[in-house]
Amino acid sequence: MQHAPALSQQRQIRGFVIAWLGITLLMGALTFIGIYYATGAINNNNNNGNDDVNVAALPNASADEADAAQQPEEGPDLSAIETTAVPTADTAQAEAEAEPAEAVEVAAAVEAPEAETEAAGAAAVPADGQGGAEAASVEEPADAQPEAPAQEEPTPLPVDDPTYQVGIQVQENADPEVYGIWLSEVRDKLKLNWIKQQVRWKDVEPQPDQYNWGALDVTFALASEYDIKVMVSVLEAPEWAREQGNQRLDMVGPPGDPQTYADFLTAMLTRYPGQIHAIEVWNEMNIDREWASVYGLSAENYVNMLRIAYAAIKAVDPGVIVISGALSPTGVNDGVGAYDDFVFFDMLIQAGMLETTDCVGAHHNGYNIGPNVPWNSVPNDPNARFRGPFDNAHHSWSFYSTLNGYAQRIQQAGSDKKLCITEFGWASTEGLGGTPQNFEFADDVTLDEQAAYFGEAIQLMDDWGFVWLAFIWNLNYGAQAGWDPLNDNVPYSLLRPDWQQAPAYQAIGEYNFRGE
Repeated sequence: MQHAPALSQQRQIRGFVIAWLGITLLMGALTFIGIYYATGAINNNNNNGNDDVNVAALPNASADEADAAQQPEEGPDLSAIETTAVPTADTAQAEAEAEPAEAVEVAAAVEAPEAETEAAGAAAVPADGQGGAEAASVEEPADAQPEAPAQEEPTPLPVDDPTYQVGIQVQENADPEVYGIWLSEVRDKLKLNWIKQQVRWKDVEPQPDQYNWGALDVTFALASEYDIKVMVSVLEAPEWAREQGNQRLDMVGPPGDPQTYADFLTAMLTRYPGQIHAIEVWNEMNIDREWASVYGLSAENYVNMLRIAYAAIKAVDPGVIVISGALSPTGVNDGVGAYDDFVFFDMLIQAGMLETTDCVGAHHNGYNIGPNVPWNSVPNDPNARFRGPFDNAHHSWSFYSTLNGYAQRIQQAGSDKKLCITEFGWASTEGLGGTPQNFEFADDVTLDEQAAYFGEAIQLMDDWGFVWLAFIWNLNYGAQAGWDPLNDNVPYSLLRPDWQQAPAYQAIGEYNFRGE
């Protein structure tokens, strides 16, 4: 019986231990549950913060897009956005610990160009606000550069553009308003890209280094404005530059020193950079009235001047087309007053003309036969007032024979140089009330025939393939001369009395060289 108190004491101690263990386990469980819920709340708050950053990274997002971006668990996965700000090896771990990986990627996306960020945001956030793997699969590199616009082909230099073109002679006028009228006719009605203008050296530089640029300033400024190329034919040396001892200064003649002519070309090209597209070096030097020289008509002297002029032109602007002076188809060959153009052409080739020009100049005004009529096959016209082509057969009457004769001579010389027809046309006195002296052939050409001849000639030159440029003579000489019926340039004018357009306007405009 003496052991009963000891047993009772042992039971009390065991009960206490069991109670203490129960209390301890309960407290531990409650503590664990508290810590678990506390940790979940923190994580939930961190996720909400990231969603706020996501919205800021979408510039110009709509309210619906922003609400969708704030939805937990289903927000956009921006981990697909590649960054340009790549952390270094030394800082990668510290940055990863300091902020979640998503936040690093979003911050890098914000640093990308705005257009790229918008593109990335648009790809990452679908319109219905649903994220997921499909949205994240569209990637836009942050360092991508917008494609450069395709560069246009540069405008060919005149000398590098062999396209067959037709232009027209336009007489200068120092009044910009008047000259603008002429150029609008060329561009909008005749639809041509080129004009020719004669430049009389003696008028522009009457004294050494003293220039009268006024009319040319108007020409080149307006030609540029109207997008029209200019070919200038430069002739007539001033008195101060003529040969010493020349007693015929009242006639057109060459300079004593060809370098003075080259210097004038240099001054002109320098004043109008990029505005002169072709230069014809002189004009009709096979006739005495255009080459009144103490040395007579000389192919060698002309080619020497051409060679010096060519070098001067190319030194300033290599793109300019240099055209040799066109000959006059005279039918006369006395060697004093004139050389036959075929004879003088052969002399020019022998003197080296083809080696110092880009294009071979030529003239032909078609008298009273059509452009496709060879000199030895002219059908008789018993009603023709002018009988030359019918009764005195010669190539100089024929547009066809003259130009083909030049082309054949060039080919026979082993060259592929093309022709530049710096003057061609058909005169008509219809409606003028008079006839210039020795222009009876113009009485035989009606304005309708003139139009038909122009249309046929333009097509022929294209078909032949050996013509580069061709310039109609002329647009406005009639208007400038008050339609004087005795002026031998007026019957060629396409602007007729009372400012009427010759029917040839339509025939020329139909070819539409401007390509509009």
